[in-house]
Amino acid sequence: MRLGEFLLVAVLAVPALGAVAVAAIRPDRVARMVGTVVAALTLLAALPLVADRDGGWFGYGATAPAVRPWHQVDLAWVPGLDLRFHLGVDGISWPLVVLTALLTLLCCGYTLWRVPEGGSGRALVALLLVVEVGILGTFLALDLVLFFVFFEVVLLPMYAVIAFWGGPDRRRAARKFALYTLFGSVLLLVGVYVVVAAAGTADIVALTGGAELSRGTQLAAFTLLALAFAVKSPLWPLHSWLPDAHSQAPTVGSVVLAGVLLKMGTYGLIRVAVGIAPEGARWAAPVLGVLAVAAIVVGSLVCLAQTELKRLIAYSSVGHMGFVLLGVATLTTTGIQAALIGNVAHGVITGLLFFLAGAVKDRTGTGELADLSGLRETAPRLAGLLGFAAVASLGLPGLAGFWGEAFAVVAAVEVGGPLWTTLAVLAAFGGALTAAYFLRLLRRVTHGRPSPVVGRLTPGLAGAELAAWVPLVLLALAVGLVPTLVLGVAEGPVDALVEVLR
Repeated sequence: MRLGEFLLVAVLAVPALGAVAVAAIRPDRVARMVGTVVAALTLLAALPLVADRDGGWFGYGATAPAVRPWHQVDLAWVPGLDLRFHLGVDGISWPLVVLTALLTLLCCGYTLWRVPEGGSGRALVALLLVVEVGILGTFLALDLVLFFVFFEVVLLPMYAVIAFWGGPDRRRAARKFALYTLFGSVLLLVGVYVVVAAAGTADIVALTGGAELSRGTQLAAFTLLALAFAVKSPLWPLHSWLPDAHSQAPTVGSVVLAGVLLKMGTYGLIRVAVGIAPEGARWAAPVLGVLAVAAIVVGSLVCLAQTELKRLIAYSSVGHMGFVLLGVATLTTTGIQAALIGNVAHGVITGLLFFLAGAVKDRTGTGELADLSGLRETAPRLAGLLGFAAVASLGLPGLAGFWGEAFAVVAAVEVGGPLWTTLAVLAAFGGALTAAYFLRLLRRVTHGRPSPVVGRLTPGLAGAELAAWVPLVLLALAVGLVPTLVLGVAEGPVDALVEVLR
């Protein structure tokens, strides 16, 4: 077994075995420390996957598309049904794999300092590691049935994280999350069945490019798959589970949920729905573009009316993911690159925002904007970090949030025509609304005379908090200043994917 193959297996095996070990260890703090070490080892296994790319780039032949990941593992899984344990990584999936491993590490490390009420810390860390396995497996799977299995692994542990460690209305939010996700899962299962039954294989490598599927099959498959992934993304109007889940989840749950779990939907849309059913993608692109822009505008308008910190950040995710989906809908190189860097930027910045929102709520006991004025007077470092995260999220040039939004608008203009030009203008208007609601947030929270709950704060920050937040700050700067960190590794795979769509 070559090093790349070993690392692919290790990326999944380490957190899976670590979750079992954490659940079995009795001293709670020791278990949380072990979980943090396991998460660190997973990140160390994920980082070198970019090196020694012996498999080459994603490549497609003129008549027989063939996916060539950097590294892959392809073993018999269910021989009777021709199902294989097929894993692979390339420039589309690798940044998301690293982001998942990093955010899981930061969340596990954060539990060493603070465990939310509702259950033991070791149970929470074990569940976070199981969620990590499901998300990483989704990004690495190259077999449709295996992809579906990993996609579903996330559901129950994330439900438990919200239901047991969440806020006062956590049970209702967890049920809503589960019901919406199950609805999407049913659509995904039917879509997988349609493709596998028609093509006779579940291998994403062989299926990419259409695999000679009929036009009718591709239209049906894309509709089912796109709806399934739209629930997870989430795309308006299938987004209503998200604000409740975010506002009730514990801090670490919100970070994982916003940072990487939503990306399972957008990644699946690119890798599976668009890649396997390109004719369906071309047919549905205008509808997807309209819904994406609706998400941008509606999400921004709702944010302007929000009075609670975590719900505002949650609704902002609807708008930001709208830019990602708009990029995908253009089916162009620029658009898909915008979606990929937008995914990474949103994960980094919104993960930081939820860490900071959790810190504010833990210190003051409230997330109501009206009760949080004057933060910069009593906790200037916390206010400064919140200001940095807000301006990064509104798309300030030089920070990570800029590239995805700008490229998505440019891609819509490149497609041209009355519809796409109108969508580009509306998306740009939505970007301006994003700046408006984040500046409103900062004016309400950081400026003015300190409110009674803010006036009692101490200015210091815990070392564990800084350890969780500083890597995200540095990443937001690095991706903003050097976007080729993401765009460079994805260039080859995206060019090849766009060739299939022509």
